[in-house]
Amino acid sequence: MTQPAIDPRSGDAPAFAEPWQAHAFAMVVQLHERGLFSWTEWADMLATQIAAAQAAGDADRGDTYYHHWLAALEALVAAKGAGSAAELARTAQAWDHAADRTPHGQPIQLLPEDFEPQPGAR
Repeated sequence: MTQPAIDPRSGDAPAFAEPWQAHAFAMVVQLHERGLFSWTEWADMLATQIAAAQAAGDADRGDTYYHHWLAALEALVAAKGAGSAAELARTAQAWDHAADRTPHGQPIQLLPEDFEPQPGAR
């Protein structure tokens, strides 16, 4: 049985469990508003990502939903030619590097040197 949707404005629960989820959500909205894809294209890609995850064993408890959201966003950006898989991987590595060098509790700042190849990186 599905739980009723929580209105994020009601104060019952946070709309997003982690800040990155809100950022991923906002990126999808912005890219749609800029015309990169239609809502139908978005919904189809998200459904494809969720189905693939379930086929691979995702238990579908809801805690992985935004991981599917992010995977769908990356796939659609690549499919539309707005960024290559290599560019997305390079940016993900840069964020990982920035997070590694940032003290706990501090905001992560992405700097140009985060895009430099790191020792021991693949």
